[in-house]
Amino acid sequence: MTTAADVLRLLEERGWTLAVAESLTGGLVAAQLAGVPGASRTFRGSVTAYATTLKHELLGVDAALLAEHGAVDPEVARQMAAGVRDRLGADWGISTTGVAGPESQDGQPVGKVFVAVAGPGGAGTGGGEAEVAELRLTGDRTAIRTASVEAVLELLAARLRRSTVAHPGSGQTAV
Repeated sequence: MTTAADVLRLLEERGWTLAVAESLTGGLVAAQLAGVPGASRTFRGSVTAYATTLKHELLGVDAALLAEHGAVDPEVARQMAAGVRDRLGADWGISTTGVAGPESQDGQPVGKVFVAVAGPGGAGTGGGEAEVAELRLTGDRTAIRTASVEAVLELLAARLRRSTVAHPGSGQTAV
C-alpha cells in the first residue's frame, strides 16, 4: 500500500477529510492522493499556490511574514496547512513549501523544505496545533519534489495514527 493510500484509509476510518496546499510540489501531493481509487470520499481538494502572493491571497498566510521571511519558512508552512484546511472546509490540512532548485530562493538553499500538518481538536489529542518538519533534501529538482511529497504524506500518516480525535459527526473516538 502506498503512503497516499494509507493516509486516505486512515482518514476514512475516522470520518475525516483532507485539503492540500502546495508550493514547490506543484500539485504532486494532490495527484498522489487523487490517484488512489475512492479518494473522493476523504480528499476535498487542493490549492497550488506557487506564487508567493497567492499564499497570502488564497491561503491567508500573513503578508508581513512573507515579506520578512519569504515563502520558505516553518511558520509559512504552518499557516498554509491551517489556511487550506479552513478554506476548503476539511478536518486536516497539509502543506509543502521549499526550494527544489536549480537555484537558491530568498537566501534559502536548494533542498530546504518545510512540510506541515494541521488537524482538528485541541492540545493533547494528536490533532490541534500544526506540526512542521524541516527537511534538508539532496538530488535534482525531481528528487527533491518527490521526497517532499512522501515526507508530507508520512508526517500526516504518523499524526493520524496517534490522533484520538474523531470527526464531530462520527459519534466515535479514533484511537
